[in-house]
Amino acid sequence: MRIQLDSATKNELDELCEHRGMTQIAVMSRLVDWFVRQDDLIKTSILSSLSEETLSQLAKQLRKHLETKGKGSRKSSAHANTYRH
Repeated sequence: MRIQLDSATKNELDELCEHRGMTQIAVMSRLVDWFVRQDDLIKTSILSSLSEETLSQLAKQLRKHLETKGKGSRKSSAHANTYRH
């Protein structure tokens, strides 16, 4: 697999690899492994592959989903207060 990086990004990657004592292949393998395990919202955000309208609709659906899911998962009002900001 080959990737295309601009010179500034390539320099940052070189510095990161040197600092961590890792090869570029090791760093990229870990990044790809992390990325493919993320949910669709994270992947989409990183890849910027949806329009603003679609992202807005997705955000509304996600909020509704999280609100519905959150109502049944709180065990006590004291515990619930730790999640409110």
